[in-house]
Amino acid sequence: MTPEIPTSGDSLRHWLAWLRTQLAAHSDAPEQEAHWLLEEVLDSSTALWSHPQAPLGEARRGHLLALLARRVGGEPLPYCLGHWSFMELDLRIDRRALIPRPDTETLVRWALEHLPNKGAVLDLGTGCGAIILALAQARPDLDHWAVDRSEDALALARQNGAALGLPVRWCIGDWCQALPAEQRFSLVLSNPPYLAVDDAHLSELSAEPISALVAGETGLEAYQAILAGVVHHLEPQARIAFEHGHEQGPWLRQLLREHGWEEVETHRDLAGRERVSSAVWGTPYA
Repeated sequence: MTPEIPTSGDSLRHWLAWLRTQLAAHSDAPEQEAHWLLEEVLDSSTALWSHPQAPLGEARRGHLLALLARRVGGEPLPYCLGHWSFMELDLRIDRRALIPRPDTETLVRWALEHLPNKGAVLDLGTGCGAIILALAQARPDLDHWAVDRSEDALALARQNGAALGLPVRWCIGDWCQALPAEQRFSLVLSNPPYLAVDDAHLSELSAEPISALVAGETGLEAYQAILAGVVHHLEPQARIAFEHGHEQGPWLRQLLREHGWEEVETHRDLAGRERVSSAVWGTPYA
């Protein structure tokens, strides 16, 4: 149901205050979301601040009310806006892929510190392409590869890569099975599905693709599949890093060691929770 429009006036200042009120029961940051929604229909973040008394206008009013109706109806804000910022990249985002989250920046920042001098980098389960595109932006001299089993998600990632002018080799398929047999990588990254089928958080994530969230009965299935397959695609002393749930660190460290990885470490996110585990490949593939 579309909310009733404000009767106090049509100025941007009035609309901002009204939006904040409408979003109060649907957002943890209603003031910030009100700004984002209004800026989206203005096509500029400066118009709101430089001309707060300017009228919104009928055409923009309809657009704004449509966005608000989607938001108060439970749709995540990034899907309403159609784009989202990640590592200073403006990415197109919709229901075809997960919304990029600040937690994943922990993985990317680790990767930026461990990029090889040359060679190939792999992102498994790329979704909208956020991880690999952030790395391609930082180091365009490397050979960047990305895999996803969802044709819809990979189409979205391709669109983001084309819009940013960043070349990536996009591969459709199930983890490492999508890769050429002879291809080797110096760095492998993945933010795979890591929730169990009965995870309590799933009720809060119903708008996002469940195949990108749920790994299986334990939540570790994707890690197991990747570690079993990636061994055939590693350069000597290759590095690997996974994002994971904050309680999965011990299990993932054990899995990495069981599959022959050394120098296993876990890194914390900005909230101090275990979020990324990394390791070095100790056995050159023969």
